[in-house]
Amino acid sequence: MQVDVQFYNSSGFMTTYALKVNARVDDPLGVAGTLLLSPVTYAWASSDEDYVKETSEVINKVRNTITLDKTDPNVAAAVAELRETSNAWVAKYRREKALLGRASFRDMYSALNAVSGHYISFGPTAPIPAKRKQRILEEMDTAEKALLRGR
Repeated sequence: MQVDVQFYNSSGFMTTYALKVNARVDDPLGVAGTLLLSPVTYAWASSDEDYVKETSEVINKVRNTITLDKTDPNVAAAVAELRETSNAWVAKYRREKALLGRASFRDMYSALNAVSGHYISFGPTAPIPAKRKQRILEEMDTAEKALLRGR
């Protein structure tokens, strides 16, 4: 019989163990036996690869959108696309407990919140003030560095 048991460490990463029970027929208790704990590897790599890839794409989209000139005729469409992309990113990854402690997730979430809040409050064609833009770009840089380090 095999049972999968999952543990989260202090960093929020999940480790799964397969609990195998070998019961002997002549055992008076019927269930007692040898317990073997062996790590089971699941497809975390592909999900982590997806996170890195999608987060990098969102970083690039944010940078491109907030640096557009306010007279550019594509600003409103770019902002609408960015809002759609950022909402999808947040909806997908905020439920992943393993990602919540990552520096890249924290910085991305903060930057996306600032960008979305600005465009919701002031409209899609309103330029982001210089100080806010600088903070957002710094958070993007920090998130990108953390992402490259696997954090």
